[in-house]
Amino acid sequence: MCGIAGHVDFERDLTGRRATATATATAMSETMACRGPDAEGLWTDGHAALAHRRLAVIDLAGSAQPMVAERDGGGPAVLTYNGEIYNYRELRSELAARGHRFRTDGDTEVVLRAYLEWGEDVGNHLNGIFAFAVWDAHDQALLLVRDHFGVKPLFYHRGQGGRVYFASEPKALFATGEVEARADADSLREAFSQVWTPGHTVFAGIHEVRPGHVVRVDRSGIRHRRYWALQARPHTDDLPATVDTVRGMLEEIIAAQLVADVPVGSLLSGGLDSSVMTALAARHRRAAGEEPIRSFSVTFTRYTERFRADEVRDTPDAPFARMVAEHVASLHTPVVITPERLAEPGVRLATVLAQDRPSPLGDMDASLYELFQQVRGHSTVALCGEGADEVFGGYHWAWVPELIDVEAFPWIAFYQFFCPGAGLGSGLLDPGLLKLLDLEGYGADRYREAVAEVPRLPGESGRERRMREITHMHLTRWMQHLLTRDDRISMAVGLEVRVPYVDPRLVEYVFNAPWSMKSHDGREKALLRAAGADLLPEQVLNRQKSPFPVTQDPLYTRYLSRSLTEILDDPGQPAHPLVDVQAARAVLAAPEKLENGPIAWVNRTHIEMVLTLNAWLRHYRVRLDLG
Repeated sequence: MCGIAGHVDFERDLTGRRATATATATAMSETMACRGPDAEGLWTDGHAALAHRRLAVIDLAGSAQPMVAERDGGGPAVLTYNGEIYNYRELRSELAARGHRFRTDGDTEVVLRAYLEWGEDVGNHLNGIFAFAVWDAHDQALLLVRDHFGVKPLFYHRGQGGRVYFASEPKALFATGEVEARADADSLREAFSQVWTPGHTVFAGIHEVRPGHVVRVDRSGIRHRRYWALQARPHTDDLPATVDTVRGMLEEIIAAQLVADVPVGSLLSGGLDSSVMTALAARHRRAAGEEPIRSFSVTFTRYTERFRADEVRDTPDAPFARMVAEHVASLHTPVVITPERLAEPGVRLATVLAQDRPSPLGDMDASLYELFQQVRGHSTVALCGEGADEVFGGYHWAWVPELIDVEAFPWIAFYQFFCPGAGLGSGLLDPGLLKLLDLEGYGADRYREAVAEVPRLPGESGRERRMREITHMHLTRWMQHLLTRDDRISMAVGLEVRVPYVDPRLVEYVFNAPWSMKSHDGREKALLRAAGADLLPEQVLNRQKSPFPVTQDPLYTRYLSRSLTEILDDPGQPAHPLVDVQAARAVLAAPEKLENGPIAWVNRTHIEMVLTLNAWLRHYRVRLDLG
């Protein structure tokens, strides 16, 4: 994985301004050194400047970027690319048969040659996770391409005079000196509403290339084109054939995603998703005569001993992760995090800077950051079970009868169900700000847009129709949040995370399997459980879904309360005017609501949001434009 950046300027020839153009591209690139600690590269000519930071994973000695392909009399095509293409060997053979000649052994040149062969349709030929930019000197056009589900990020900003800047992260855009960190009302709606609108960001004027889309930039302006979207198709396989197909797909996908010239590990929580993935990876390694897979899990100090069940977590992860590791003979490393480390302001700031946005998931972000740091000490690549809940139907809210038909994003309905009147992380915001933002109305508008996008089969109705809608919203909205979080926090420590369950072929196949099949045993993720039935101990196979863990240590809550008090006591803190001070002090006066009871962890997200909002506003010097 890597970091990419660059800019185009159709009004000025950068050849005569090479020093300035190079300095700008270099400044953008340097903000993302963590994404590419192994090498850096620049290319400038004519109207374009491209930059690259490399994390070497395949073809370590070759595949330097930006990569240039010269063409007879047509001007070069230049690529800066972030991602992994799992079918690059097959594509290489196909392209070679079409007359292309290769100088390197990696997937980068395959992407570049695929562009030369198929142009804007290149994304349809790639199976992988990717975000890349191609400057085509012949067409005098910049192409920005993002993978099918948006696993890899890609942002852009249209500046004055026809200039367009792009980068893997917003912070690189700010390094140009021409892009301002500004937030308007819609930016804050995206930050606080948890609707995750594709293409939108928490910064005004900064856009994200939508998953499955190509953005073309030329002298006539910016044009967007979708090259791929989920399709509704009749599912003709019976249940046994469907289970066999899912199993076969997973075996093929995981084998392909284990390919690397660096160590590959597995993130193992002890839940069904990561356990099936790790078991298949371990089995493939054994069959290939390779060393055992190295697995990693995260927990907190004395978490198992002190564990209390809440509304979504029945059991702690650690015993199940250990059980799976022993069963599949992985080399397992449990990462144990103290409350003091979770609460360190430096760790909180690191997660904000990694994501370029505030977040209500404070301790979950911090523990993920710490986990990834420890994994990076052993592996450059890690397999992750993200996406399985969205694909196979694993979320609790899809199984609560009172919530299924609520006309709202299901995760928002779920949090409102447990914590009425305050969405995730917005409970301590100033009432005047909340009135201005109208998060409920904003969410309702975005919900209607999301439902309108759902592909349907003729005659589909009732429960099958509704569950297709919920599944589609999971895959196109909620999963975006999780994939972005994984990529940005992992790349902050130079770790590449691969997500086997987000393979487009698998997703589309299971998306079109009827809900009656996905729930055939009366439980969540029935197809995945059946497909992995022979791989795991019974206790793990039948374990109820448990989300990413949150600490239950009261010491962490006290650290949070102390940090919130500092903001409330200092009107000079940037978040202070945006906070309901009276409500916040009432929360501090009742710490038991943050430490005990069924919604303690939800209540805590409101404090987490204030703390990360303050760090975000201060570090980026965000100018609020709410007029």
